[in-house]
Amino acid sequence: MGKYEVPPLNYKYDALEPYIDAKTMQIHHTKHHQAYADGLNIALESINALTHKNYVTSILSNLTTVPENVRNTINFHGGGFDNHRLFWESMKPNGGGEPGGRLADEIKIYFGSFKEFKEKFSQGSLSIQGSGWGWLVYNQTYSRLEFRTMPDQTSPWTLRLIPILGLDVWEHAYYLKYQNRHADYIEAWWNTVNWTEIEERFLRVAT
Repeated sequence: MGKYEVPPLNYKYDALEPYIDAKTMQIHHTKHHQAYADGLNIALESINALTHKNYVTSILSNLTTVPENVRNTINFHGGGFDNHRLFWESMKPNGGGEPGGRLADEIKIYFGSFKEFKEKFSQGSLSIQGSGWGWLVYNQTYSRLEFRTMPDQTSPWTLRLIPILGLDVWEHAYYLKYQNRHADYIEAWWNTVNWTEIEERFLRVAT
C-alpha cells in the first residue's frame, strides 16, 4: 500500500457549522487524524509491512498476522486512521434527516423504527466512559445490523464487524464548542449525517 496519508475533506472546515465548528474540524483533521496516520506508518515500517498489499482493515480483521509487539499500536493507530476516514465521509453540509431505501427498512427490522435506532445509538454513545466510538455495524455472520460501542480507537473490524456509521466521542471531537455538554454534541451531530454515503456503504456489504 505504501505510506498512509490523511485524505482531504470533501468540504471546508466551516461547512458543518453550526453543529461542528471550523476550529475543531481543522484540528481534528490536520492534527489528530495525521497523528494516527503517522503512528500507523511508523508501526508498519518497523515490521517492514508498509508494502502490505491490502488496506489496513485486513490487518485489523486479524491482528494475529502481525508481531505481538506492534499489535496494540496498529490496533490504536490503524483503527484511528480508518475510523476517521469513515467519519469525515459520513458527514456533509446540510446533512441529517433519515435514510431511505433498504437501509431504512433494515433499521426498522432490527431497531423498531428510526426514532428508536437514533435513541439507542445516542444513548449508547453517551454511555461510553472515557474515549471511544458509537457504531452502526453490519454483522456478516448473521446478515444483520447492530449497534456497538468500541473503546479508544479500536475498529469494529477487529470483531469482524463492518463499520457503517460511526460517531467519534473522544473529547477532541467536540470540546472546543460543547465543553462537557456531551449529549448536545451527539444531538447536533445527527444534523450532519450523510445518509447517501451511509446507504451506499451498507448496500456494498449487505447480502
